[in-house]
Amino acid sequence: MIEVEKLRKVYGSVVAVNDVSFEVLEGEIFGMVGPNGAGKTTTVECIAGLRRPDSGRIKVFGLDPQRDERAIRPRIGVQLQEAALQDRLKVWEALDLFSSFYSGGRDWQTLLKQVGLAQKRNAPFAKLSGGQKQRVFTALALINDPELVFLDELTTGLDPHARHAMWDLVRDIRDRGKTVLLTTHFMEEAERLCDRVAIIDNGRIVALDSPENLIRSLGGDNRVVFSVEETFEPERLRDLPGVTRVESLGENVVVYGRGDRLVADVVNALAANGLRLRQLRTERPSLEDVFLAVTGREMRT
Repeated sequence: MIEVEKLRKVYGSVVAVNDVSFEVLEGEIFGMVGPNGAGKTTTVECIAGLRRPDSGRIKVFGLDPQRDERAIRPRIGVQLQEAALQDRLKVWEALDLFSSFYSGGRDWQTLLKQVGLAQKRNAPFAKLSGGQKQRVFTALALINDPELVFLDELTTGLDPHARHAMWDLVRDIRDRGKTVLLTTHFMEEAERLCDRVAIIDNGRIVALDSPENLIRSLGGDNRVVFSVEETFEPERLRDLPGVTRVESLGENVVVYGRGDRLVADVVNALAANGLRLRQLRTERPSLEDVFLAVTGREMRT
């Protein structure tokens, strides 16, 4: 669906995108993750034909986004990180208007319900919250039932309930045979949604694979985090099978290790010593751990 080869875009002295190459396969959710300013939005805008790259090659459906804009535009949907509508335009009027631009497409009233704005159909755009405006633009990006959808920072500004609802919508898009290019700086979002992920930082792709393979390549330890009601010497757990290290963090004890029996062995060892657990939880390496490993610094938002 998308082929990008050696894409480069420069603004003055700032290299926004630097020698980026990847492809997006039909029917997948492809994620570009990284901090704000990493080059994600510029890459999407070049692919969608909204910006002209300084160098490199881009193909969408095998076509050039600059030369073949008229052929590509009806087949794609684009939700940009920043957009606006007229202040007095009502939600239903916006969807009805955009629907009229296409000979075929989705029923905008059904779409309005899917993005959770049915009760805001008569609200003027200026009266919507930031998250509600984001959902309007997502609906507009889907109004023509596109084959390829660009979603740029889809859930920025949404509350947890709305975020999960939008995740369900993205999965529905993929399940209907569409292809999605999603950019985000939320690692959990990419890990839950994407079939493959490109981690981009300072305009370069520093890792690209499925979330599972990226996490597996890290080779990190699982973590068992708990506290106990009695006085406890964490060193007692160091000799358990699979345990690599044990740390005390305030009232909590963190046991690092590998193997399917790590949690069971820790719990059994504590029970054998008559210790009562509080707030036991397990943690596994995540996509954010991968980001930290490949970039060497914390996520910037």
